[in-house]
Amino acid sequence: MRLTLTRLALAITSMVALAFLVPLAILTRQIAHERAVGDARQQATAIVVALAVDTDPALLDQAVASTAAGSDGRLAVHLPELDAIGSPRAATADVDAASRSRRPSIVEYDGGLAYLQPSVLDGGRTAVVEVFVPDDQIYRGVWPAWLALAGLAVVLVAGSTLVADRLGARLVRATRELAAGARRLGDGDLSVRVEPAGPPELSDAARSFNTMADNMRQLIDNERELAADLSHRLRTPLTALRLDAEALPRGAVADRMAQAFDLLDDELEAIITGARLSSGTRASHSTDLVEVLADRLAFWSVLAEDQGRPTTVVGGERPVPVRLPRGELILAIDALLGNVFAHTPEGTAFLVGVSPEGLVVDDAGPGIADPAAAVRRGVSGSGSTGLGLDIAQRIAQSAGGRLEIGRGRLGGARVAMLLPPGPATVPPA
Repeated sequence: MRLTLTRLALAITSMVALAFLVPLAILTRQIAHERAVGDARQQATAIVVALAVDTDPALLDQAVASTAAGSDGRLAVHLPELDAIGSPRAATADVDAASRSRRPSIVEYDGGLAYLQPSVLDGGRTAVVEVFVPDDQIYRGVWPAWLALAGLAVVLVAGSTLVADRLGARLVRATRELAAGARRLGDGDLSVRVEPAGPPELSDAARSFNTMADNMRQLIDNERELAADLSHRLRTPLTALRLDAEALPRGAVADRMAQAFDLLDDELEAIITGARLSSGTRASHSTDLVEVLADRLAFWSVLAEDQGRPTTVVGGERPVPVRLPRGELILAIDALLGNVFAHTPEGTAFLVGVSPEGLVVDDAGPGIADPAAAVRRGVSGSGSTGLGLDIAQRIAQSAGGRLEIGRGRLGGARVAMLLPPGPATVPPA
């Protein structure tokens, strides 16, 4: 855009400069020509006055020599039936034609022009005064004037192009900032705002962009608050189930159900807290992936033990902070682990690996034939709605990561949730 504006300014200014300077150059040449002819006319008039006083050749020769043109050998007096006095250069035919017409005339020759001024003498005779003007006298000062005009044109074109480039740079800078803000908003950064700058139209577009970003952020916060309210409503049936479980006779089953209700209550509270985080605070929120994974493995280990599933955990020696609220991280981990239990037979082994790059879950099951369908809302096979891995993918993308599905080291499915690192300090959940 900047280059286009510069070229446009260059083209327009050049055309305007040519439209004015070409006629000025022609006019300058014409003025110089008329000035030279006027000077020749004045000198010829002086000789005509001398002819009116006396036609003596000796006196006329002195009069010719006293003029500037005569001293330069450019003036002559053609008397009838006598030789020319001075330095004649005009052709005899042209002199005779001027004598007969008795009107001043200008005759062009190679190297200059001759101004012929007839003068009527006594007895009806006609003398002709000739003043020759060479080319260097005709166009004296024309080249310096043309150079000055050309310099002025260059300055005008360069100045206008520079101004257009500066204006274009301001316009392009504002446009790039607006485009960069739109890209960041498209990548999920709801905190991005654009400083209004540039022409009024771009400033208005920037303000509209900021209003749109504010509205989007408010809508998402409202939806999160609604999700938190819905999750909160689950406490009523959960409390009823807890009371029923407490009414059971004491034993291993009752203890396990009570422990499950406690875990479910804690995780429901974490989900509600995470859902109510505003979009502004979520960007700086960080959770330890290792710590949350340990809690979820403790929850799923009971079911894994009942189903006889060998479980291997790799990594987790150091904290791995990620930019996700605890509640969303729990949902993502449960989606990955729940996928193993839902789509592989009992007794199938699985491996969980955690590293600074994220979380990987491998299993020894049949694998996932269509990875794209596994993360698509709707039926993905085996009666599943496909929302489990879809939720994990959405959560990973919201943190700037991605979900990869392929063949794992155990021969079955490999689901990797790759997440960018979060802040070094993990705030308490």
